Amino acid sequence: VQLQASGGGLVQPGGSLRLSCAASGTRITFKSMSWYRQAPGEEREWVARIDAGGSTNYADSVKGRFTVSRDIRQKTIYLQINNLKPDDTAVYYCRDDFWSVWGQGTLVTVSS
Repeated sequence: VQLQASGGGLVQPGGSLRLSCAASGTRITFKSMSWYRQAPGEEREWVARIDAGGSTNYADSVKGRFTVSRDIRQKTIYLQINNLKPDDTAVYYCRDDFWSVWGQGTLVTVSS
């Protein structure tokens, strides 16, 4: 499995972004897919997860602003981020939890 994240960029506070993570390879299962983020100088932290049945879980710090979804036919998961804050500035990574495979990350910068 290979994962390719995209959609990051420079956004003003209060803005929105939708990150994408495209999966490829022969062992794609979508059993459990997660988003993580790593802010400058910080540890990587878990942000959101979507499981095989489509159930979602979120870190407390992002509940109500982040939404994880997927399109199995497109082999892609998404992270919709609304009301962006400067503290959301980080490299965002997707991960196939079943295979323990990471995507390469996409940078989100929130600044005015």
